[in-house]
Amino acid sequence: MNGLDRIRLHSLHDKVMPAAQAVQLIKDGAVVGMSGFGGAGEAKSVPLALADYAKDHPLKITLATGASLGNQIDGRLNEAHALARRYPYQADPGLRQSINAGEVMYIDQHLSEMADNIRHHNLPQINVAVIAATAITEDGLIIPTGSSGNSANFVEMADFVIVEIDNTINPILEGIHDIYVPKARPNRGPIPIIQASDRIGSIGISVDLEKIAAIVLNDLPDTSFAMDEPDTETLAIAQHLIQFFEAEVAAGRLPENLGPLQSGVGSIANAVFSGFEHSNFHDLEMYSEVLQDCTFQLIDSGKMKFASGSSMTLSQSCAAHVMNNFDQYKDKIMLRPQELSNNPEIIRRLGIIAINTALEFDIYGNVNSTHVAGTKMMNGIGGSGDFTRHAHIAIFVTKSVAKAGAISSVVPMVSHTDHTDHDVDILVTEQGLADLRGLAPRERALKVIEHCAHPSYREDLMSYFERACEKGGQTPHLLHEALSWHAQFQETGRMKAV
Repeated sequence: MNGLDRIRLHSLHDKVMPAAQAVQLIKDGAVVGMSGFGGAGEAKSVPLALADYAKDHPLKITLATGASLGNQIDGRLNEAHALARRYPYQADPGLRQSINAGEVMYIDQHLSEMADNIRHHNLPQINVAVIAATAITEDGLIIPTGSSGNSANFVEMADFVIVEIDNTINPILEGIHDIYVPKARPNRGPIPIIQASDRIGSIGISVDLEKIAAIVLNDLPDTSFAMDEPDTETLAIAQHLIQFFEAEVAAGRLPENLGPLQSGVGSIANAVFSGFEHSNFHDLEMYSEVLQDCTFQLIDSGKMKFASGSSMTLSQSCAAHVMNNFDQYKDKIMLRPQELSNNPEIIRRLGIIAINTALEFDIYGNVNSTHVAGTKMMNGIGGSGDFTRHAHIAIFVTKSVAKAGAISSVVPMVSHTDHTDHDVDILVTEQGLADLRGLAPRERALKVIEHCAHPSYREDLMSYFERACEKGGQTPHLLHEALSWHAQFQETGRMKAV
């Protein structure tokens, strides 16, 4: 197939133009909604051409996406000084630096909420939608590529749409998407998903054809992501979780296949999920936001029977394997808009077990997943908040120390709180697992220190806790010491005094 063959509604062929021409439709001050989620499914030619255009024709836009973008798009737009505001999630080092310098205003948002916030005018309306597509069908449906994200919502809400036909994406993806857009409040009915595999929508995005202002042909591939191989620590974390799940099933608190699982993004979460391959669990299901290498590894091993997400973010080798054998996966995966993949109503109904990664957590179970030392933004909260608050069991995993032991991931008080102790059920490091369900704060602290803290920090944490208890309180703290570990790190590069 060439690009024009993928535009099966022939009346749209006269809308095809070069990316350099299409970007001139995007004006200074515009709110631009772009496809893309976790480095998959983004438009590429148009945003990169926009970055080049902005160098000679200065402009600033508000950029809204599904989540992070690949192909250094955020970085290129940032270098061109084309970004005034960015939401809801990013993962580019250059843009991160500009955000932390206060040069780009960043709104870190729960991924499930963004489309609804635009729909109900809590965020600015979308002027231009730039959407990657595998094809446009004979009846005008836009078929997404490797992610659904907020694409359908942007198309519905935008004043006009630029469609980027991605020639690098195998057209075999057509049929795996489940596009459903909830109605506006207050008369919205329930979203009729009662099983992870339920299909409730269309295979493509409906669009008012009058809105399509330009079609661009793209030949730049999606970015592939390297996944770290499981190491001693991540294997230990996985084993602690497997043992916990086995005990829950034996006690009758979980079904034999555990119920739908959600995985956070990144190498640690991917490695932990890979541990299921060597467990006794079968017929696993996933209802998550990103399908990573571990998803297809578990399908290949016969452990997982179905996976629903919003995006496929794969390493180069895994992506090649999946696309070369896609017929065996096509009836086992589904990509939905993030308004569905991360929807609190569905998460609670399905009884999802959520497993996400923490930067740090404190002795009472509060979790920081976004800010280094309380101030420096890393990437954003992503979907972890959507799943944590509404999950049947909310789990956070991390290695107990970072930077060769200079940083403890278990601290007296988190320097920034993304997930409060009210929502967190289980904490796991390579040292062990702390089950916090049904425990008061003082009981939680003892569990966290004993089971999760690294031995080199355990004595100091216990000393802090015991001295705080002498002062009293439901959640005992020594306010003049609570963040002293972070201050010590900022001054010396180590949390622990030498």
